[in-house]
Amino acid sequence: MLEILTSDPIPLRHGFFTRKGGASSGIFAGLNCGPGSTDQSGMVAINRSRVADALDLSPEYLVSLNQTHSAKVATIAALPDGRLQADGMVTATPGIGLGILTADCQPVLFADPQAKVIGAAHAGWRGAQDGVLEATVNAMQALGAKPDNIRAVIGPTISQAAYEVGPEFYGNFIAHDPANSRFFINGTDDRFHFDLPSYGLHRLRMAGVGHAEWIRLCTYRDPERFYSFRRATHNAEADYGRLIAVIRL
Repeated sequence: MLEILTSDPIPLRHGFFTRKGGASSGIFAGLNCGPGSTDQSGMVAINRSRVADALDLSPEYLVSLNQTHSAKVATIAALPDGRLQADGMVTATPGIGLGILTADCQPVLFADPQAKVIGAAHAGWRGAQDGVLEATVNAMQALGAKPDNIRAVIGPTISQAAYEVGPEFYGNFIAHDPANSRFFINGTDDRFHFDLPSYGLHRLRMAGVGHAEWIRLCTYRDPERFYSFRRATHNAEADYGRLIAVIRL
């Protein structure tokens, strides 16, 4: 049975799906929705169909992207011909589901219920630093949304306790903005721990959104519910599943 996490501030149909209730097996066991994984394509198609059904969508109307950790945002007015290369997307077209794939990075869902404009973004550290969240807000504005009316929710992502980074990573963020030191705590030796969701919330609030929150669930620390790239790497696994977050009008 599917497990679908929702957030009250978003009054539109949406969900952060866990790995429960899927058809995949082995290291992908559960609801792996990533066509870019090495899972069997038939299993991924079944999983995506189950997600679409849960949100009253035809499977072909569940749109996802070829994500590249960029700040590029696509405006979806009709079904695209294949997967677009971007890390955010927005639409004002009813009946299209915007689906973001993650496995530690932030899945962020956006809604302006008054303007009936929605968005979704994949925001790892690089995309967030380069401005994918702000770019998503800007693209929503181009469709008639107002930042004050936008609700943005960060779904399950890696928490600070599990996100150890090196001095080069820390230096990159400090060079970008010295105030970014607030998102780091000291780790062992020369290591730091980075607070990705707090950084995402900061960028969302600086973009002027009316409401921003994280649902406070860590992908790394809950293997029964979530896939995690970092956990798979630490376990020397050959690949990892992808979680999906979806919003629709």
